Amino acid sequence: MRGGTAVRCVLCWRTAAITREGAKISPILKRVLQLLILVAVQAAVLFLCAGSLRWPAGWWYMGLYFVLLLCGAIILLPNRAEVIAERSRGTSGGRRWDIWITRLMAVPTLGLLALAGFDERWNLTPPLPAWARVFGPLAFAAGYAIVLWAMHSNQYFSQVVRIQAERGHATVMSGPYRFIRHPGYLGMAISLLGAVFLLDTIWGLVCVAIYLVLIITRTAWEDRMLRAELPGYSEYAARTRYRLFPGLW
Repeated sequence: MRGGTAVRCVLCWRTAAITREGAKISPILKRVLQLLILVAVQAAVLFLCAGSLRWPAGWWYMGLYFVLLLCGAIILLPNRAEVIAERSRGTSGGRRWDIWITRLMAVPTLGLLALAGFDERWNLTPPLPAWARVFGPLAFAAGYAIVLWAMHSNQYFSQVVRIQAERGHATVMSGPYRFIRHPGYLGMAISLLGAVFLLDTIWGLVCVAIYLVLIITRTAWEDRMLRAELPGYSEYAARTRYRLFPGLW
């Protein structure tokens, strides 16, 4: 998920450790390594906090997450390899305020996994109803699909807020950007909400609330920067009214 924009600060120093001094790896391979580390970190948090590997919801989450990553690779590699390469940069080149928000976003995302694990270990909340367990994976996959649609439509889709002048950065108005200005953030929020129900922990809604505060703040600041620095964005914003939530904001 931007699948996972979630633990970028961890990925950056881990990838740096993997790359030996003076050695270079391709951006695509670098991104693959980052995502493998992301999968390992999420699995470790889930099952260490749960205190057991015998946790079906944890395996459902990891299995679905891995399948969605594979689907993303199949869709993006043939036509949007430049997006994968851009995302391999991590927080490099990002604005200082955005790097801090990106780091803070790791708190609710990893926090949700930790809470779910502890909930499984100590039975902190009663099991959610059957409809919630169906809604969870559907929302998780739907949110990722929105992120993937945004990545496929926007060749400048990055992990951080930056003007990619070296790539001729231009305003994107196609795909989901016809409806809202920041569809990737909306998709991430929907996936996180789906994870709450998929992992069967109502306490995770606290993490979703914190995450929403962070992405709303990030969206507002990013919008202000893009209006000032990206050609054509002010005109696009005038036509596409809503930033994040269709019909609301």
